[in-house]
Amino acid sequence: MQMSARNQLAGVIKKVKIGTVMAEVVLKVGDQELVAVITAGSAKRMKLKAGERAFAVIKATEVMIAKE
Repeated sequence: MQMSARNQLAGVIKKVKIGTVMAEVVLKVGDQELVAVITAGSAKRMKLKAGERAFAVIKATEVMIAKE
């Protein structure tokens, strides 16, 4: 898989909750969890399941950084 997006976070799918139209996918990246909402059709087509390795691909014009 080649992609132009530079922000690619590898992780393991923790949970997939498929609704009527949308699906919520929880991806564990290191000790953090990232939640993505995608179409239910995409989740079904990709056959996403807990325990599988996957990537969160972030393509955005703005990313905020915070520090305490």
